[in-house]
Amino acid sequence: MFHYPKTRQDDTVDRYFSTEIADPYRWLEDDLSEETAAWVDAQNEVTFGYLRAIPSRDAIRARLETANNYVKESAPFTRGAYTYFYRNDGLQDQAVVYRTQGAAEDATVFLDPNTWSEEGTTSLDQLRFSGDDKKIAYSTSEGGSDWRTIYVMDATSGERLSDKIENVKFSGIEWRGSEGFYYSTYDKPEGSELSARTEHHKLYFHALGTSQADDELVFGGEGDPQYRYVGGYTTEDDRFLVITGANATSGNMLYVKDLHNDSDLVCLTEDESADSDVVAHHDGKLLIYTNLNAPMGRVVAVDAATPHQENWQDLIPETNHELGIDVGAGYLFASYLVDVQTQVKQYQLDGTFVRNIALPGVGCASGFGARAKDTELYYTFTNYTTASDTYRFDPVTGEAELYRRSACVIDSTQLESKQVFYPSKDGTKVPMTICYRKGIDLDGSHPTILYGYGGFNVSLEPAFNPNIAVWIEMGGIYAVANLRGGGEYGKAWHDAGTQQQKQNVFDDFIAAAEYLIDTKYTSSEKLAIRGGSNGGLLVGACMTQRPELFKVALPAVGVLDMLRYHTFTSGEGWAYDYGTSAQSADMFRYLLGYSPVHNVKAGVSYPSTLVTTADHDDRVVPAHSYKFIAELQAKHGGDNPVLIRIDVNAGHGAGMPTHKVMDLNADVYAFCFDQMGVTLV
Repeated sequence: MFHYPKTRQDDTVDRYFSTEIADPYRWLEDDLSEETAAWVDAQNEVTFGYLRAIPSRDAIRARLETANNYVKESAPFTRGAYTYFYRNDGLQDQAVVYRTQGAAEDATVFLDPNTWSEEGTTSLDQLRFSGDDKKIAYSTSEGGSDWRTIYVMDATSGERLSDKIENVKFSGIEWRGSEGFYYSTYDKPEGSELSARTEHHKLYFHALGTSQADDELVFGGEGDPQYRYVGGYTTEDDRFLVITGANATSGNMLYVKDLHNDSDLVCLTEDESADSDVVAHHDGKLLIYTNLNAPMGRVVAVDAATPHQENWQDLIPETNHELGIDVGAGYLFASYLVDVQTQVKQYQLDGTFVRNIALPGVGCASGFGARAKDTELYYTFTNYTTASDTYRFDPVTGEAELYRRSACVIDSTQLESKQVFYPSKDGTKVPMTICYRKGIDLDGSHPTILYGYGGFNVSLEPAFNPNIAVWIEMGGIYAVANLRGGGEYGKAWHDAGTQQQKQNVFDDFIAAAEYLIDTKYTSSEKLAIRGGSNGGLLVGACMTQRPELFKVALPAVGVLDMLRYHTFTSGEGWAYDYGTSAQSADMFRYLLGYSPVHNVKAGVSYPSTLVTTADHDDRVVPAHSYKFIAELQAKHGGDNPVLIRIDVNAGHGAGMPTHKVMDLNADVYAFCFDQMGVTLV
């Protein structure tokens, strides 16, 4: 029996239209309070006490360490007189930036984030070179926070310059020539930096050698439209400044400014109904990716002198498959997602078709982006059972050669994956990839993790992960369902899982679980569901709607309080996918109908649950997870443990050091095996 820490309830009540909703754990939203900190410590004491006592936990952690202990190296890129690449020697917490003027084996360390903090919790976010390749601007994150600090270095000497930009959030680092760079941020919020609301995003220009206090406000000030998300970048030739403005994570306004003529800022689009971005300037025309009137995406061209939306002409028309665009070596590379597998076509900048690019197999290829003057490109290829290999590609001849084979120690010949299409509740066919050891018997006995996301136009494409391979090697099955709400089949697929169609996502995931059980891959007693962020919402909603279907639930950094998510940090920008409780009475009732925090019922036996979150998560604040586990511990009617694991000095996931990633997966796998009654093999 588990003796959970007692969580105080208060009498907080909110009125939504004509309905009063109690919020007894509102006090847990205060991440600055000593009471919340004491509650976190008490919960962790119970959780880690249990996890450390699981007999298989240390053996699993050792297997994860072995599987991760190989050199991981990025494709190279040349800037100035040097060739740079990222490399992790195996178990380093953060990848290191190397450079060389000769062979790769002669490379020396240029930038080592592992020296920035004792536990490797300060990470490198972005690294950008100036137009003349003589300066570098790079951003860092501490403890996984979305807030960044930008530093500037001399690229030749490696000396850090005096320029320092603090409190930057949701930003690129985009150079204008070599005189300075653009970045985006919010005014620093009142109260907690990790949870307080952030609203009006602004674009600034920083001139090298000046103080941040003197940076020029370029967009987002008085007289400008106000957006929650603003981005700015220049075309490669530095001719045009491009600005995007959005109030949600889908759809944006598009602006351009001719920097040579110092002309006025011109708005190209009529509304925020589509996603649009300038990908290149060529021969007096702007080349724009857009899904305006093209749910699968297309590339259009428009005269830069009259760039308004009504003048756009198709360059690469829409097809039946989701489109992504890279620009490199003076070509366009169109990547199509065909039933969640990559196909790539090469085009001239005038839209002339060049060739279909032959890929090494069935899976996901990424890369192809480079500068116009580059004469060779690199791309990586991977799938769920094949570690990522790097290829060198000649854009003139179309020939590719293996540049670097992955050094992964996992024997991929013993792994297998299979794509299936199963019917959801309304008959929609949904793809799912199932990964397992070769030769398994379909007898319903296999411990299985079903993973999903289903939101924000995010496509779950096949990619190898050594931590997942360990689960499969230990006898587990790993399944990934490509749910509605994602981007696998374009904007219509995304929209089919948003707002008052969000239940489609949960139905798709539940149907995936039923398929795995019906086809004897697993059983309810051996099935875990896992997802993070929006996927944490997915797990929370499904475990409260169908608690008997799953043995284990693993909601990670989840959006779990659907009535209040928009009141934290930049959460209001997620309204395209979710709607908000203030939007309308109908939307409030719909959200209330599935909000995990509000749908835990007293006396119901819920799956064995390990909620995971982190104290520095300022994307989806940990209060979501705190309130959800408080409800579960107060109302759960069964004997299954319902625990929360709260990582310290970690955030939403980006930049998490290797040792923390392995610790987390060891705890999750040990929890699954222990609750499923499975012996480690």
